[in-house]
Amino acid sequence: MTDLSPAAMSDLRAVAHALADAARAATLPLFRQPGLATDDKGQGGRFDPVTAADRAAEGAMRALLARLRPGDAIMGEEQADTPGTTGLTWVLDPIDGTRGFIAGTPTWGVLIAVQDDTGPIFGIIDQPYIGERFEGGFGHARLTGPHGIAPLATRGTADLADATLFTTFPEVGTPADRAGFDAVRDRVRLTRYGMDCYAYALLALGHVDLVIEAGLHPYDVAGPVAVIQAAGGIVTDWAGAPAHHGGRVLAAANPAIHAAALTILRAATD
Repeated sequence: MTDLSPAAMSDLRAVAHALADAARAATLPLFRQPGLATDDKGQGGRFDPVTAADRAAEGAMRALLARLRPGDAIMGEEQADTPGTTGLTWVLDPIDGTRGFIAGTPTWGVLIAVQDDTGPIFGIIDQPYIGERFEGGFGHARLTGPHGIAPLATRGTADLADATLFTTFPEVGTPADRAGFDAVRDRVRLTRYGMDCYAYALLALGHVDLVIEAGLHPYDVAGPVAVIQAAGGIVTDWAGAPAHHGGRVLAAANPAIHAAALTILRAATD
C-alpha cells in the first residue's frame, strides 16, 4: 500500500467529499424530471442506459480532479481513462443504478474511490436524494445523513439460514453466474433484488449480510470495497481473490458468512 502521511490522507478524503458534493449538484436537478433523455449503450439486447445526469456528474468530478489532483489517474464509466504519475487512481461511477435513476427509485448512488496498486484505500457511496453519504478508509467508517452521523459496522451473522442477501440479479450476469447466485439464495432467510450500490451501503451499516453480483466493472465496486472493508466486512471475487477489478463479486459482513457463501459459489460454478 502507498505510504501516506496523515496530511495526505486528510487531503484525499477532503477531495473525495468534494467530488461527491459536485456529483450531487449535477444529478439532483435531473432526478425525477420528466423527459430526461436516455441513451442505450447496451449490447445483445440488454438495456444499459446512460443519461445527461451520468455525463454531467462525471464531467464535474473530472474537472475538479484536474484542478485539485492533476497528477492522479482517473478511471470512470463515461469517459476514457486518464493516466497519472502519482500511483493513485480515482475510480468514479457517476450514477451506479441508472435504471433506478430513470425509474425514480432512490437506490442509485455516486461511487467514488481512490486506489493504489493494492486496491481501494478510501471510498464513498453517496445517495444524493436521500442525503446519505457512506465513507470508509483512513480510519473513518461512518454514515452522514439527515439523521446525523452513525458509525458503520457490519454484523456478525454466521449461519446462512439467518442471512439477508441482496443482488441486482437477474439484470446482470450469465446463466452460469445466476446458477451460483441461486445456490446461495436457496440457503438464506431473505433475498431482495435490484438495490444497486445501496445494497453495499446497507451491508456496511449492518442491515445486510451478503451481496452477490456478477458482470461488474471496476467502477461498480471500488467504492463499495473500501466502505465495506472499513466497516469490518469482506469483499472478494467468487474464488476468494480481490474484487476491485470487477467481474463476480461476493461482499460479506464477516469471515464466517463469507466462507459459507464462497463454498457454495465455488461448488456451483466449477
